Amino acid sequence: MGAKSVVILQDNVESLNEVLEAVSTLKDFKVVGTSLDGEEGIELIKQNRPDFIILSIILKNADGFEVMKRIKDEDVKATIIVVSSFTIESVIRRALDAGAVYYMAKPFKPENLSGRINELLESSLKGEDLKLSFKRKNSLDEKISKIFISVGIPPHIKGYYYLREGVKMAVESPEIINNITKQLYPKIGEKYDTSASKVERAIRHAIEVAWNRGRIESINSLLGLRAYVGNDKPTNGEFIALIADKMLLEGA
Repeated sequence: MGAKSVVILQDNVESLNEVLEAVSTLKDFKVVGTSLDGEEGIELIKQNRPDFIILSIILKNADGFEVMKRIKDEDVKATIIVVSSFTIESVIRRALDAGAVYYMAKPFKPENLSGRINELLESSLKGEDLKLSFKRKNSLDEKISKIFISVGIPPHIKGYYYLREGVKMAVESPEIINNITKQLYPKIGEKYDTSASKVERAIRHAIEVAWNRGRIESINSLLGLRAYVGNDKPTNGEFIALIADKMLLEGA
């Protein structure tokens, strides 16, 4: 399999560099064009016929919607990812209807974008419907994120992302919870380029933050029973298993 070609269209140099950073970490991906200008971007896409296009809604001379319309008219077959500052549901829906298979809101972490690109590539190689695949993943991400926010785990700490990944792994493969030290932590560490021990500590810290914020009642309410009182708190494995079980019961 040859290198996957990428064209990046963003609204400012900072965002462009962040996307470049994300793509640079991926194996067998090559950036064949970049621009802050939509009209110029359309020409780059027509010339290079890239495998992936990562674009913003806001662009000079031709916005992201115009870019997607024009390249569709040119019958360009590319996986389109929108990275933009708009978080209005109608804008996101319009972008997906226009041809994007994934929408990532700014600000974003380059490692999160590279992870999504890898997942898209894997789904494509498996012959999956990319939009349906990512709709399922987004829905699960949103459900987990809402739970974390409700129990007081803030999204700016590393443990938030490690925990979310751990819950998703436990939903997909429930047996992994029995091998949390030898399998779950190392797999999360591999994805985020860190050690298993740092993953374990960050997750433990995230759970401690929730308890220090006094959100025990929220957790008990979430679980539908009075499982924890006072300083009593679950281990990392227990917490991940509890949330994963809730997701599975809700049909995740």
